[in-house]
Amino acid sequence: MPWHRKHLLTIEELKRSEIEQILATAGAFRRILDRKVKKVPALRGKTIVNLFLEPSTRTRISFEMAAKLLSADVISFDAAASSTTKGETLRDTAQNIQALHADMIVLRHAASGSPLYLSKVLGIPVVNAGDGAHEHPTQALLDVFTMREKLGDLKGRKVVILGDILFSRVARSNIHALTKLGADVTIVGPSTLVPHWFESMGVRVSHNLREALADADVVMLLRIQHERQGSSHFPSLGEYTSMFGLNYTRASWVKPGAIIMHPGPINRGVEIDSDIADSDRSVILQQVTNGIAVRMAVLYLCAGGQPEHVLTPVE
Repeated sequence: MPWHRKHLLTIEELKRSEIEQILATAGAFRRILDRKVKKVPALRGKTIVNLFLEPSTRTRISFEMAAKLLSADVISFDAAASSTTKGETLRDTAQNIQALHADMIVLRHAASGSPLYLSKVLGIPVVNAGDGAHEHPTQALLDVFTMREKLGDLKGRKVVILGDILFSRVARSNIHALTKLGADVTIVGPSTLVPHWFESMGVRVSHNLREALADADVVMLLRIQHERQGSSHFPSLGEYTSMFGLNYTRASWVKPGAIIMHPGPINRGVEIDSDIADSDRSVILQQVTNGIAVRMAVLYLCAGGQPEHVLTPVE
């Protein structure tokens, strides 16, 4: 089936078939990453601008690598050295980038809805790399890609998302992706960070960690999103860790064969202990690697590529 979307703004708006198209395309690129020659000429001659107005390590570098492996030219925008510090609006910044003949913008911004806004005022594709506490679509796509790589079909699989759900764009995007793929999702954490209204998104809400972990196939840890919290939602980090941090004892509640995930950055000793993060059950670094393939797929499709085309490495 042809790919028709110009932008990737949210997981919520995608059909299951579109998620499957992205994952299948990412699978082809993932195989290419294991070759001696990793580059493909799919976006040769295109210029992609990474407009990151929030700090980022994995997502920014992953998008840069993805674009370069597709043979695109990449410009990464340094917010601290730009005219945004002089009061230039997001719209003016983006329209000037378009006027400089960029072919696509990858946007990370603190304001929820900012990629949708740019998609309405620009004539070039916009890819959401995280907007406020709203969504982080490519993170969810790489997460479900990794789950399927390890577990196969996600229908009926039990996925536990543990931590700061209220302020997490990763949690929201993962909930949309996982429920569309048929997974059984439980979110767990302090009641202040895991309110019951999330049940309207089709997930189970729990504040009992041992009960939630008992039959999990996947445990996804999330860090505390201090930068988005206007006030404290629990007494202290130490108290959070004492009740919900994944340590050796709590990890023993998880059944054999289950995998441990984290989108990063990890706060070691807070939401997860180092011996768990670095264990054989952890697929955290595989998530990072798979992020390149998923973002290659997203850039390729939004630039007009089609999933069924055979991609040949550059010799």
